[in-house]
Amino acid sequence: MGAVLTAALADIISSQLIKETVMRVRPCQDPDVSVQLRFFINYCPRSSSFTSSHATSHFAQAMYFFLTLRHISKWAGFFFLWAFIIAYTQVYVGVHYPFDVFCGAILGCLIGFLMAKMFHKQSGILSLEK
Repeated sequence: MGAVLTAALADIISSQLIKETVMRVRPCQDPDVSVQLRFFINYCPRSSSFTSSHATSHFAQAMYFFLTLRHISKWAGFFFLWAFIIAYTQVYVGVHYPFDVFCGAILGCLIGFLMAKMFHKQSGILSLEK
């Protein structure tokens, strides 16, 4: 339930609050920038670029899973690699500026951190010990 709430909160904050307020043009929509880019996909969302909702959501989940599972798995840090790859592809395909992805990652980490702390306060830290 904590992971679902983390994903929902990250999406609401990034997509509905920040993007609707900032309204930054995406690189694929900016005529000055788009001529300098080579597009690998024929897709350019109409929504605002700031913050990257993909980066926010994936880094929120990565932080949540890392803080929740690090006591039972030494591989929990790989969630950040997964989130970084997702965020990097958003810049690579030209739908976000690097700063939008960076801010989305920071926001996501903050959301994931707060949700994990709330989970730990309510449920305790997961452990393999009985």
